[in-house]
Amino acid sequence: MPDRTVLLKLWGVSLLWGGNYVASAYMLRDFSPIFLSFARLVVMSFFFISVAIINKSMRWPKIREWGLLLMAGITGTLINQLFYFTGLQESTAGNAALIIALAPIATTLMSRMFLKEVITGQKLVGAIVALIGVVCIVLYGDKQLGISHGDVYLLVAMLGMSVSLLFINKLTKAMTSYEVTIYSTVIGTILMSPAVAVEALNGDMHASHRVFTWALLVCVAVIGQGLAGFWWNQGIAVAGASMSAMFMNIPPFIAIIVSHFVLGDPILLAQLSGGVLILAGVAITNMKHRLPREPKAGLGEKFLPNHNAIVKWGKKKDRDSDVI
Repeated sequence: MPDRTVLLKLWGVSLLWGGNYVASAYMLRDFSPIFLSFARLVVMSFFFISVAIINKSMRWPKIREWGLLLMAGITGTLINQLFYFTGLQESTAGNAALIIALAPIATTLMSRMFLKEVITGQKLVGAIVALIGVVCIVLYGDKQLGISHGDVYLLVAMLGMSVSLLFINKLTKAMTSYEVTIYSTVIGTILMSPAVAVEALNGDMHASHRVFTWALLVCVAVIGQGLAGFWWNQGIAVAGASMSAMFMNIPPFIAIIVSHFVLGDPILLAQLSGGVLILAGVAITNMKHRLPREPKAGLGEKFLPNHNAIVKWGKKKDRDSDVI
């Protein structure tokens, strides 16, 4: 049985990631979407760089790794974050959480398309079930039949994240997930600068004048994304990938419930039905026929919603659990 502290951290991660969707939707009332995305990435980058300097645990990537990091930064940070906040402005926190939850399924299908990886019948069934769930949310998630522009943008954000996972999986064969996350985040933040400039030149950029909203932004970036990511790594290292994965079913429903009470968003039957189908599809895809033994070095996954990555965990080469 894993240490109680580790289980509490995994619960904390689930609550934080579920709350992140609601906090982001709340901040969009005071910030323009592109500026909010950029500001949060800047705070996260400074946090990650500070941790790296303190721990002195970063190595300089090789030339080939820089190319993969660039692609991971473009897809997993720039595209993902741009479309996430733009879509969230026209959708709901609950829908965002549920659509982003489809990322593991999308990555599995893309691995088959581009990397020629074998997809079993079980994974195919899981993907179909999850896709039906997304259709329920996109078509019926706004009280009436129709496709919301916000939900379409969120789908693009999810696809951007999924594509980045293909590059990240290659990167983590030689680099730690800790290094990949920091480098790709900083690269994506730099690439976001022109988009912020365009938003400003068009006169669409605006920022909050309230201290509380800025404090919330910093908390979401540092605690809700940065610190929660380190806790997630620790949970995988101690509790194992299978037990940690169960906690990934919690954030979407946390987002739906909290957004109802904080933002006044309605809880729709289409959301609940679609959410159950998506999570059921993810569960079917990852279901094992035999109970796995305790994970050894090289096994495990980390999934950072709204940020970067599913990356492999290896005790011999990955020091994430020792960072914080």
